[in-house]
Amino acid sequence: MSVFDQLAGQEDVASQLRTAAQAARRMLAELEAAESGQDSLLGALEDTLEDTAEGEAAADLAEAIDRAGSEMTHAWLFTGPPGSGRSVAARCFAAALQCDDPTEPGCGECETCRDVMNDRHPDVMVVQPEGLTIQVKEIRSIVSRASTFPATGNWQIVIVEDADRLTEQAGNALLKAVEEPPSRTVFILCAPSDDPQDIMVTLRSRTRHVYVRMPTRKDVADLLLREGATPAQAEWSAAVADAHIGRARVLLHSEEARARRRKVLELGQLTNHPSRAYNAAVQVVQDARKAAADANKEMSEKETEELRTALGAGGTGKGAGTAMRGTAGALKELKDSQKRRETRMVRDSVDLSLTDLAAFYRDALVQATGAKVDLIHVDAHSITKAFADFFSPESLLQCIDAVMAARTEINQNVKPEMAVGGMVGAISEALNAGRLQR
Repeated sequence: MSVFDQLAGQEDVASQLRTAAQAARRMLAELEAAESGQDSLLGALEDTLEDTAEGEAAADLAEAIDRAGSEMTHAWLFTGPPGSGRSVAARCFAAALQCDDPTEPGCGECETCRDVMNDRHPDVMVVQPEGLTIQVKEIRSIVSRASTFPATGNWQIVIVEDADRLTEQAGNALLKAVEEPPSRTVFILCAPSDDPQDIMVTLRSRTRHVYVRMPTRKDVADLLLREGATPAQAEWSAAVADAHIGRARVLLHSEEARARRRKVLELGQLTNHPSRAYNAAVQVVQDARKAAADANKEMSEKETEELRTALGAGGTGKGAGTAMRGTAGALKELKDSQKRRETRMVRDSVDLSLTDLAAFYRDALVQATGAKVDLIHVDAHSITKAFADFFSPESLLQCIDAVMAARTEINQNVKPEMAVGGMVGAISEALNAGRLQR
């Protein structure tokens, strides 16, 4: 199965990336010829054009090499809404570029493809925000490593997830590398859009843009079926995740995620009772904190042990006793980074819960207005129908606005408990004012 089969409803994107990967192989052959000290194939072809009877064939080959350059480039920008699969598309492209199969780039069967898709390949670096932003220090380290020759693969590939979180200094550091790339390096940036608010204009102008559209629910359900889900599981996961691929997978496989979603739906039902709703909202935040802390603890313990080992802890040779001296700064820096990551994980988890809550009122609004669109919380349709019958469409819209305002506040560093507390008050006020007379 090709790595591109992991994309949901993105046939046009898969076709474009396959073509680019095939062109990259032609470019690689030219690079290897130059690196081995041979005359450039293109230069030899140009000489041949004038003096041999094979000029026409050589011209065709030269044109093919030029076309390879137009189909493949060293810097890419993958954009698309959250859940569209842009990060998956980036990994699929990286796997196709590194693939060992001589006939089909991105075969999905070779060890190289599997390593890339599981973030284990030594020549594919995936940059993810450790905190709320991607800092310049991290980018400089990545750029330095990217300038080296590939260890085992065809290319050094850098995938920057959430490139919209690059600080200005980090973006400028990356820009310099993109402007003067090493011959064997490929940069793949992922962002929600190519709007200047999401990606620097100068970075955008030096990349090739690939738009990854939001898949349909059927696309996501078909993908989950290919991955082993039952038809009922696939349809439910695709629906309640609103075709968000990553979210659908998590809900399919994690009982903990399903339990947190159920609590959010219970919160939606309780918002007409402010005191009970406030406690439920705080509990949603506390659950998010616990989930983030547990996940971060496991990663942090592994990272700390790896750093201590690298710094010489546990050694028995000469000088082992003094190996850890002067390493407190490195350990503190790691601890600070881990704390920032946990903060980001809490915010992301709370934001996901608030997105589910907004969808609860959205479904009620759909039923209240008779709009011909699919419900998201398909397993709560009777509850949202009751809200549609008891509250005005205007009040339900105000509830959605209150949830979105809380998301904005949390993104602006308001403590989540305070933001959701204010949200509950605003929702309760809207529902009390919008109660329909029966």
